[in-house]
Amino acid sequence: MAFVHLDIRCLYTLLICTAFGSTLSSNAEIKVNPPQDFEIVDPGYLGYLCLQWQPPLSLDNFKECTIEYELKYRNIDSESWKTIITKNLYYKDGFDLNKGVEAKIHTLLTGQCTNGSEVQSSWSEATYWTSTQGNLETKIQDMDCVYYNWQYLLCSWKPGMGVHFDTNYSLFYWYEGLDHAVQCADYIKANGKNIGCRFPYLESSDYKDFYICVNGSSESQAITPSYFIFQLQNIVKPLPPDDLSFSVKNSKEINLKWSIPRGPIPAKCFIYEIEFKEDDTAWVTTTIENEIYFTRTSNESHRLCFLVRSKVNIYCSDDGIWSEWGDEQCWKGDIRMETLVFFLIPFAFVSLFLLLITCLLLYKQKNLLKMIFQKKKEVFSHQETLC
Repeated sequence: MAFVHLDIRCLYTLLICTAFGSTLSSNAEIKVNPPQDFEIVDPGYLGYLCLQWQPPLSLDNFKECTIEYELKYRNIDSESWKTIITKNLYYKDGFDLNKGVEAKIHTLLTGQCTNGSEVQSSWSEATYWTSTQGNLETKIQDMDCVYYNWQYLLCSWKPGMGVHFDTNYSLFYWYEGLDHAVQCADYIKANGKNIGCRFPYLESSDYKDFYICVNGSSESQAITPSYFIFQLQNIVKPLPPDDLSFSVKNSKEINLKWSIPRGPIPAKCFIYEIEFKEDDTAWVTTTIENEIYFTRTSNESHRLCFLVRSKVNIYCSDDGIWSEWGDEQCWKGDIRMETLVFFLIPFAFVSLFLLLITCLLLYKQKNLLKMIFQKKKEVFSHQETLC
């Protein structure tokens, strides 16, 4: 019996090994080619590139399989790859064209034809560089773009170092929704040279990548272009808050209020920074409301001032620019004494005015009585003379 059981176990082991080996050899025989004609195409959108390819050769044997593509891409100096798995034959994304672009792609095969395992092809690779021209020092410097009050965009720059006097720069921009890149129509100039751009109303431009290229021209030298990518809601600089006022309770508790900045930015999108100055002490706090309560640190304070500014908060943008500070509001000395003086000064002026009027009337009345008495005296004297 022992030999019979041993033979059965050996038979099972042999069958399992045969099946497993058959699967391995079957999968080992399955090979798929990489995608064809992989390339990076620049449609002229200042950094928004198209990565495209064609299906691999010899797919007729894999009709029961799922065919996908794993795409990896990055700017050449980036440490990490972005990875996309897709069934499409193209993919679009934005890149920094100040640097080169590299990408690679391979075919992924899964399904019944691979017995449930995944078969991968070798990689196809592609790179892209903009045409290099000019010295890097000829690029513009200190590019600065601000989206004022979420309404109008203004960008400014400084000329490159060592450029010739005949050098001038031009700005082009594009975002998804425009048919083509557009040149600035309203340049800011200094000494006849372009140093900035005032943009027109940018319809449906929020929460999209905004691409800018500033290139230059000179008869004496080639000028290297500069490329920029940002989203407009992240460079908004709102107006400062208006109508800052405060009220006091129990001589210590202060309620500070202000108006929401004017413009199209919703009230829910603001964060406020409040700077307090109490005598020689200063501190800062933030709030998302247009009102705040706080307590004086000392009843002996002789001066307390408030400043408020605004910014778009994290619920409406990833970043933003603080507004200018609003008008400063201050009081000096004891608030109760200030309140008392506030009422006493007008009362004193009114009292003084009434006193002057009263004295003037009394003076006039006295002169009138004196004149009447003098007239009566003259009449009596005349009558005595007649007698």
